[in-house]
Formats: sequence, C-alpha cells, structure tokens
Amino acid sequence: MGKLTWRVRALAGTVVLGSALTACGGGSGGDGGGGAQLTISANAVAGGKNTEEAEWIEEWVIPAFEEAQAAEGVEVDVSFESSGVDDEQYKTRLALDLQAGSGPDVMTLDGIWVGEFAQAGYIEPLPAATQEWDGWAQIPEAVQQLATYDGERYGIPWGTDGRVLFYNKTLFEEAGLPADWQPTSWDDVLAAAEALGGLGPLDDIVPLQLNAGTAMGEATTMQGLLPLLAGTGEEIHDGEAWTGASEGLVEALELYEDVYGGGLGDPVLQQETQGRDRSFAQFAEGRVGILVEGDYFWRSVLNPEGGTAPMADRDEAVGWARIPAVRPGAGVGGQDFVSMSGGSVRVVDPASDNAELAYELLEFMNSAEAITAAVGDSARITARDDVNAEVLAGDPLLTYIADEVLPITTFRPPLAEYPQVSVLLQEATAAVAAGDSSPREAADAYAEGLAEVTGRGD
Repeated sequence: MGKLTWRVRALAGTVVLGSALTACGGGSGGDGGGGAQLTISANAVAGGKNTEEAEWIEEWVIPAFEEAQAAEGVEVDVSFESSGVDDEQYKTRLALDLQAGSGPDVMTLDGIWVGEFAQAGYIEPLPAATQEWDGWAQIPEAVQQLATYDGERYGIPWGTDGRVLFYNKTLFEEAGLPADWQPTSWDDVLAAAEALGGLGPLDDIVPLQLNAGTAMGEATTMQGLLPLLAGTGEEIHDGEAWTGASEGLVEALELYEDVYGGGLGDPVLQQETQGRDRSFAQFAEGRVGILVEGDYFWRSVLNPEGGTAPMADRDEAVGWARIPAVRPGAGVGGQDFVSMSGGSVRVVDPASDNAELAYELLEFMNSAEAITAAVGDSARITARDDVNAEVLAGDPLLTYIADEVLPITTFRPPLAEYPQVSVLLQEATAAVAAGDSSPREAADAYAEGLAEVTGRGD
C-alpha cells in the first residue's frame, strides 16, 4: 500500500474557505463527487498581489498533487481560494474563518503570525509524521524557527530573506576603503562611515543609512534596531518575557546617537513619509555609502531590469557584508555576526475533515520539486538549502545570504503584542536620532510603554 493511500484511506468530506458567515463548517462534509476535497488559501491572486504564488498554486501545485494522488489510487479535488487584500485584512479573515470552523485546509501565514494563531488554538504542532519529514534536513535550524512557537514546529517555512550591510564600492575607493570590506565590530562600521563623511557634506554624500523613526515603520525595527540588539547578545523577547530598558538596548540606541548625532546619517530623512524610498534612490545615485537592508533591496530595488530604483552598474558597484556584533563574539549565541529574517510559513487547519491528507499536501508544497517550480525564473531565497544551491547559482548576493547569513539569522517573536512593541522601538530610535532624548532616556520611555502594552518588561 502506498504512503499516500495509507495516510488518507479513511478520509472524506469537504472543506471550503469563505467568510465566517457564508462558508461551510470544517466538519460539515459534502457531496464533492466521492473524492477527498482540500482548499489552499494564500493572500495571492493571479494578475494581482503575489501573482507568482497564485499562478504556481493554480497551475503547478494543484494539478501535480492531484496527479500524484491519482497514481496512488487516491481521488482528491484541490481548490485555491485567492485573495489580494491588505495583509492584516487577510489575517483577520483567516482568524474569523478558523474560529468559525470554516478555515482552509492549507494556508500561507506570515511567520510573525504563527505564535498568535497557535495561542488562539487555530493551529497545532505538526503531527509526528510531518515532524519526521525528510525535507527538514534541507532547512537550516535557524530558518526552522520561522515556523516555531514555544519550542514546537507548527508549519513549514518556505520563503525567507536576510539583512546585510550594502555599500558602494566606488565611494569606498574614493574614501580609501577596501572593496572587499567586512567589518568585525560597530567601531569598524563607524570608522568607515567617518571616512566616507570626508567625501562631502550630507547633502551630497550620506555615509550611513540606518533606518530610524516611525515614518519608516517596521523597516526601522527589522533593518535597524533588532539586528543591533542581536549584536549585543540580546533579543527583544527571550522566550519568557519582553526585553525592557536593558543594557543591550541602550548600547544599540547609543549607536543611533553616534550616527545621527555625529553627522554620519541624515536625521531629517528618517522623519519623511517616503524617507526609505528616498534613501534607496540616493543609494542608486551613488550618494549613500552604507545602507542596512534585506535582499529585497538587491532583487527589487537596485535591479537594473525592473527595479524601483534601478542601478545600471549594480553588479560592479555594490558590495555587501555581514552585520557585525558590537564586538567579536558579543552577538546572540556568542556569534561574531548577526542578521534578521522574515518569511512565510505554510500551516494546516488541524480541524480539517481531511487533516492527514492536508499534511501530505503541505509536505508536497514544500518539496524540492515544488519550491523549485515556485521560484521559476525569478531567483529568490527559499527555506531549502538544496533548492537555493540550484536556483541562486547565478546570483552572488542571494547565494551569499543563503550560505553565510541564514545559518546565523534570528527572527521577530511571533506574538500578538509584537506590532505595538515594534512601534515603541521605532519611537525610541526617533527620539535619539532627532536629538530629543539620550539613549538611556529613550530606553526608559520604551520600557514604560512596554509595561502598558504587555504588562511586562524591566
């Protein structure tokens, strides 16, 4: 008896995603022609938001999975519930559907939602069979944390990214800095920024762009404060409680003071609604020396072909380096270098009428063959080492992040309070960058806000 047949032999019924008011319940069954029925949901729609994911599900996943099941003697009908709304709207709708017992069988979540959905009981730890899935050997342990809550895997990560220091080699040469730059401490970064500052005033050359303030939103937290905090050996949530006005937070805010109080960054830019986009344009124009960003910056912003701020000489003029800890060995886990990553996770509704078959579909969607098909001609970092080795071979930056950054990366805590905590961190950086508060004062103000939001903190 085939593996797939064994896992689904007793399964039947229908699960259809819809609004909490109109969809059939997850345990209602149906008359779908005798075969097992499954629904996939993602915030993606062909021709619109995340069109590549939608087209992959409709044109590759569904027919390939149905054919594979048929070869095992299993009749299954898979449908796709597309969506193209704001992420928070999609998240809310999913939560309502799951609460009402009408959720999809397999769904894509932002990794930051995993803990919240787990806390609410909408998803459960993966069953033993999926815990033993052979694909885990291809997903670095650090990346597996994207789908982990309270020490348990709740899904399978499939796409991720990483943050690095991007730098302009042309400006580095003019400032007498090495083309193969790799700082090993924050002091090394500041020294390079000071050398770049000698090339001209801020209006002409911005030595270092370190996102700060609330106008840049989550980009401030993800590309700025959190990697720095990791570089002090701390994380914003230690698994038990939120980090308050710690010495690590103060030290990270002191770096903001060094950058913006020392004339190494543009504090006004951090207050502009389109400040992040302006910093991208300035980098593309050769006016920013160092910028902290994710691989999105390379793939979708500077890309000479179709980027939002295309840089014709990107491949020759742009260098990259790992983000150093404040000093060697001082990073989280005793690391010399750190990073932050985001990404998506696929999970199963444990209340599905066809839960075992849904877990089979989950594994199938995250197989090497499926993920390779999902990437197609648009190289991007996946959660799988074997796929990355193949699809990223022609892109040196993406290969670098997959090989050098993913093994040392960290993730935001997947907790419901995080968005509010993130805003508090943004406000702390804003106060320091504008010169309105000292690092200690900003950290104390953050801790006060943290106590109000979570009831916890230092």
